[in-house]
Amino acid sequence: MEISENLQGILATLPSKPGCYLYRNAEGTIIYVGKAVNLKNRVRSYFHADSSHDNKTRRLVREIADIEWIVVGSELEALILEMNLIKKHRPRYNVRLKDDKRYPYIKIHWNEPYPKVTVTRQMAEDGARYFGPYTSAWAVHQTLEVLRKIFPYLTCDREITGNDPRACLYYDIKLCTAPCIGAISKEDYRQMISDLMEFLGGHSEPIVQRLQQEMQKASDEMRFEKAAALRDQLKAMQSIIERQKIVFGADYEDSDVIAMARADGEACVQIFFIRGGKLIGREYFILEGTEDASDNEVMAEFVKQFYTEAAVIPEQVMLPQEIEERKIIAQWLRAQARRTKSGIVRPERGSTEGFGEDGGGERLGDPASPARPVAGGRSPPEQGLSELQIALNLPAPPNRIECYDVSHTQGVATVGAMVVFEQGVPSKSLYRKFNIESTSIGAPDDFASMEEMLTRRFRRWKGSQETESGPGSKKDASFSFLPDLVIIDGGKGQLGRVVKVLEQFDLFGKVPVVGLAKQEEEIFFPHKSEPLILPRHSQGLYLVQRIRDEAHRYGITAHRKKRTKLGLASQLDAIPGIGPTRRKALLKHFGSVDKIREASIEELLKVKGMNETAAQSVKAHLE
Repeated sequence: MEISENLQGILATLPSKPGCYLYRNAEGTIIYVGKAVNLKNRVRSYFHADSSHDNKTRRLVREIADIEWIVVGSELEALILEMNLIKKHRPRYNVRLKDDKRYPYIKIHWNEPYPKVTVTRQMAEDGARYFGPYTSAWAVHQTLEVLRKIFPYLTCDREITGNDPRACLYYDIKLCTAPCIGAISKEDYRQMISDLMEFLGGHSEPIVQRLQQEMQKASDEMRFEKAAALRDQLKAMQSIIERQKIVFGADYEDSDVIAMARADGEACVQIFFIRGGKLIGREYFILEGTEDASDNEVMAEFVKQFYTEAAVIPEQVMLPQEIEERKIIAQWLRAQARRTKSGIVRPERGSTEGFGEDGGGERLGDPASPARPVAGGRSPPEQGLSELQIALNLPAPPNRIECYDVSHTQGVATVGAMVVFEQGVPSKSLYRKFNIESTSIGAPDDFASMEEMLTRRFRRWKGSQETESGPGSKKDASFSFLPDLVIIDGGKGQLGRVVKVLEQFDLFGKVPVVGLAKQEEEIFFPHKSEPLILPRHSQGLYLVQRIRDEAHRYGITAHRKKRTKLGLASQLDAIPGIGPTRRKALLKHFGSVDKIREASIEELLKVKGMNETAAQSVKAHLE
């Protein structure tokens, strides 16, 4: 390929030292970050005429307009810098975790005299203890709801002196040990929180043994009320422990076992967390930018990105295949964990049998059920509906709730998702997807997409009202009934567009609508600046989060299917001179990207709207 004078000058000055290199396109955007032991050799290899280069690398090289590099002292420093740069810039040619949001963690405020337990999306060096990251905030709250019955930790913000005249309601219902009135000493309270942390870490046997001893001692001393409380605590703990799978063999004492499945240019990775020989939970993560990347490259990138954010690094990480950077990544993991022992292992074939035969494929195809850390447990949906009625000031429980979300990849294959919950549970037969037509490729507009989707939904409702009395008319239950509540996955901007649609159909004030912002799980109301924050342990919040997560899942799945139908059409989006009109004309004329690639210049010129320059550009980029 022809290399510009600017790039030739840069390539001539590259040092033979370890470091990171950053590729920028003509607009100055960072499109790829890499690391190298020898910057000169590694960067130059991209520009050699090498038939072994995959399609993704060839596309990348064609877009490179400028190169920067940063020299560091060692390969380990280059690895750490590369991870930080990918996290900061999220270059589109790098393999990366799909969601750029921060994942939730369980935070134990161990640095405080009377530690509380909260959910946060950011770790800090503040003396607290963290567990995670998890993929579902809803599942984390459900877990804490169960654990709070075993370890009744503080949730209030009052200053603890032990001299308050009376405790709150949570003490009466046994969801708080009331250190505020001195019902438990500071030492005993901290011991309980320490037990909670051990339990979250999968080390339950020492806690069970100690509580059994304390229960027996209390019984011998005829403190029967204390013994009964300990008995109930042990019983609740055992019910969770019994659901944790025993993993035979000492090789899995403290491990993360990782599996992967791939489809449609994405990869789904599942991690099975084994602590003390027990499977205490699992999580799944989606990666993008994986097309043309090998399995070991995808796995290496996942390990680096996940353990950059992980609160706990086990003694060993077990992978389904070897990775090229195994030694340097293991060295980095040991540094992260501040221990001398922490390694990467590829298990022998068959040794991971029983860790989920889907290997991540089930999650990639239909990640509907949230992965739950440690424990699950679901409260009655009726309670959540009742709480929402009160919190949102609704005239009745919202028995039909509709939630809407928009999904796309840089404006390509935009899909709107509508999910319906009735009586607090999903009614999947009523789900609907919308192929969005109002936004152009490469210029995503979530606000316009949301407005189009809601307009089409309520237009269908209006049409059903006008024809419902006709002979042989048949209602579509998805659109013929108005919801008791509309939830929008977004903040004030999205909400404003929905209000505009409701006003258009004279439904504003008749159909309640709220927006749910992801960062702090804030609920926004039309024409109100202050959001509502539901109690973090309320069933109303869990229900809203679950509905939102289901809309996101359904939208992602529909988007993935649509993108698959488009095949490799997204390749056309990066070709200079090929806009939406020419793209559609080419696909309509030839039927697929493969046939466009095989077409001659003369055949391309026969397509409406094509000229010599555009045809030459297509041939150059699809060769």
